[in-house]
Amino acid sequence: MTNTPANIFNTAFQAGLNWDDYLASSGDHADAWREARGRVCLSDSQKALLQDFDRSMQILVVSGAWCGDCVRQGPILAAFADACPLMHLKFIDRDDSSSPISMISINDGNRVPVVIFMAEDGALVSTYGDRTLSYYRWMAAKTLGPACPVPGAPIPEDVLASVTQDWLNECERVQLLLRLSPRLREIHSD
Repeated sequence: MTNTPANIFNTAFQAGLNWDDYLASSGDHADAWREARGRVCLSDSQKALLQDFDRSMQILVVSGAWCGDCVRQGPILAAFADACPLMHLKFIDRDDSSSPISMISINDGNRVPVVIFMAEDGALVSTYGDRTLSYYRWMAAKTLGPACPVPGAPIPEDVLASVTQDWLNECERVQLLLRLSPRLREIHSD
């Protein structure tokens, strides 16, 4: 087997852990993840959208149990996977020997979380990370302040809800990409 990105991502997905096993391996950090998962509330329309997905997708979260951004965002993806049986979600620690972190640097760094979306057969579809647009807008408004206004950077009333919607938008984009893929449409005869 050659060391192509698809093979590396598939190997990492196979080495990844489901939500419960990842938390079990997270030591003292697991409580923060569980608490964050308890705060994620999906609306009826968000649940309906997820339940309407009809293409299986493999989702690998390259993470760190210690990482605040991961603690905020990983539970959102877990909530999506709970609502959609076609979303196969796994987590892998950034420092795990099977982690593809060296292939997915962001701004020349090993930032986490990075989410790798793959088709049912392991083909790479998309990567997304490390923070969503809503969260960057909130950070920019908070950090840069009024002396340095950033266009479109209002602080959301509920940052968690905004970040959840950002992630749902990306999952929907990937689902539509899968649904409209000529290769997969031929496989599924639709």
